[in-house]
Amino acid sequence: MQYTPDSARYDSMIYKRCGKSGLKFPAVSLGLWHNFGKVDEFENGQKMIRRAFDLGITHFDLANNYGPPAGSAEENFGRILKSDFQGYRDELLISTKAGWGMWPGPYGDFGSRKYLIASLDQSLKRMGLDYVDIFYHHRPDPETPLEETMTALDQIVRSGKALYVGISSYDAPSTRRAADILKELGTPCLIHQPQYNMFNRTIEQQHLEVFNQTGMGCIPFSPLAQGLLTDRYQHGIPKDSRASKSPFLRPEQVEHSLRQVKALQKIADKREQKLSQLAIAWILRLPEITSVLVGASRISQIEDAVGALNNLNFFASELTEIDQILAEQA
Repeated sequence: MQYTPDSARYDSMIYKRCGKSGLKFPAVSLGLWHNFGKVDEFENGQKMIRRAFDLGITHFDLANNYGPPAGSAEENFGRILKSDFQGYRDELLISTKAGWGMWPGPYGDFGSRKYLIASLDQSLKRMGLDYVDIFYHHRPDPETPLEETMTALDQIVRSGKALYVGISSYDAPSTRRAADILKELGTPCLIHQPQYNMFNRTIEQQHLEVFNQTGMGCIPFSPLAQGLLTDRYQHGIPKDSRASKSPFLRPEQVEHSLRQVKALQKIADKREQKLSQLAIAWILRLPEITSVLVGASRISQIEDAVGALNNLNFFASELTEIDQILAEQA
């Protein structure tokens, strides 16, 4: 069936300026890390992307290694762009990344100029695009000089293959240095993509200061801590859950956090929110946050994430209670 976007798609979504740039992001963005690869049902991924756009989500985040297998999320996204979004490209923010291993030999990993430029060329081919809106270096490279990696990002923008560049998972000192190098080159670092959620608050220590001083935005991934900050595990570990089969979330992590999760659930209930919505709203409480990057395996999860925007205000007492819960040893 031919897809026609909802004419009211921009009516209720919140759009936030990214740092000191001219670019705005939807407060909720959709990441295609899992559930959009060749091992997944294509039609389900297509329906999720359609629904996301109908809800005002304009930003879709990918990487060269997303799938599985690696590259297949970009291929499937390219198919969806061609079938459903012809004529809507200028309404979309599309990002991809390179930094993890993609092909054999010494040139298919980390942060060399050769790898980054070759990888982006491959990504553009898989998606059928002339350019992406944002290209990220996906992770720090301890061996390649940061000047080489940032110069490659600058070259990519100047070539027209990306409009903006960003970094992901850099520590605060490296984030500052990367921003300084890019500023000197004349291509500002638009955004940083770190992990940030109620159970991982590392960026509050130094990153927020760097974001304010450099003018870059922030789009956290894993806002729900791999599903811990939902009602998924409050009554045990389902057999089909991530904790039962994924190396990214182990059963002992679920058990360790269960008391805190249940206490947070009580706050969510008082706010008439789902726990997942509380977790997203809590992240967006910070002015440095541009957007929250969510993953999904079904449409209802996207709808729930956007539903978090209906209640973003916190009483000081709520934030104090949340801090106390998170400070407890589970």
